[in-house]
Amino acid sequence: MKLRELTNFLETLAPLAYQEDYDNSGLIVGEPNQDINGAIISLDCTEAILDEAITHGYNLVISHHPIVFKGLKKFNGKNYVERVVMKAIKNGVALYAIHTNFDNVLDGVNKKICDKLGVIQPRILKPRNGELKKLVTFCPEKDAERVRNAMFNAGGGWIGDYSECSYNSEGLGTFKAGEGAEPYVGEIGRRHSEPEIRIEIIYPGYIERKLLAALIEAHPYEEVAYDLYPLSNSYQHVGSGMIGNLENDYDELEFLTFVKQKLNAKVIRHTAVTGKKIRRVAVCGGSGSFLLNNAISAGADIFITADFKYHEFFDAEEKLIIADVGHFESEQFTQELLLELITEKFRNFALRLTTQNTNPINYLI
Repeated sequence: MKLRELTNFLETLAPLAYQEDYDNSGLIVGEPNQDINGAIISLDCTEAILDEAITHGYNLVISHHPIVFKGLKKFNGKNYVERVVMKAIKNGVALYAIHTNFDNVLDGVNKKICDKLGVIQPRILKPRNGELKKLVTFCPEKDAERVRNAMFNAGGGWIGDYSECSYNSEGLGTFKAGEGAEPYVGEIGRRHSEPEIRIEIIYPGYIERKLLAALIEAHPYEEVAYDLYPLSNSYQHVGSGMIGNLENDYDELEFLTFVKQKLNAKVIRHTAVTGKKIRRVAVCGGSGSFLLNNAISAGADIFITADFKYHEFFDAEEKLIIADVGHFESEQFTQELLLELITEKFRNFALRLTTQNTNPINYLI
């Protein structure tokens, strides 16, 4: 199949608009219309991963971490980033990264961690603000259902777990068609009054072009009137980290041992036990120290993440346990999740999880 078929699917799961500003998710090397015959899935994109793809005759590597974060000014092979990009181009291997955009969606990296730990019905720990907008349009009563359906099919009208949400009110629209116009109703040069329905829907900002195209296609008027409003509402389906409850209470050290086992962690750095039971769990794959106050405010008994600095451990202040399991350890199951999702969508496409352990950190135990 074409590379764009697969990348379009991945970007419906984790839209590129949801990546962090510093990130570089998406197609890094490759041409969207090239044919792909198989993919290696990995956490990182290293020379060993690329060689594995070439050895198996696959021309795509899908990694969580982008091989390129910053702009490259020279390609002379002086570091592993340049060598990987050069070798990928030379061998016709596409490189695709699905990073913080996959961290920030409801069914992404953090949900997989919650599933591994038995966290029930988790929700986003820090939902994003400013992602939602409102569209208001006006159309004749008899065309309102068609216009609504077109906008719903384009992805508009979701509020939480509810779809096809809209608000509709009746009103009277007026207009006068000028010379050269082809009015749907009314006559040129004469003001016309038309009973209309005002339709309001909420939508995530990244689908705006698609939504407007659907509206204009479905609307009967030659000139479609609509208003766009930014909203400050938080978007509960997009954001950082997750939080939820366990079915049963755990003793603190018992649960830490459980986490170590489930996440295949060699070691867990953690704050002192508090003497409380563990029931409410916050998680963040990768570097999550910026979410500590959110975890405390949400009533978490433990916050499982990675990359805490020494002085940041003091900030727990015995309000919860910080459990730093390691960056690789917290994100390693992202590979499994991608394999599951892509296999379900493209059952006849060749996929392999890498056999390489790309964790750059080793432990002397």
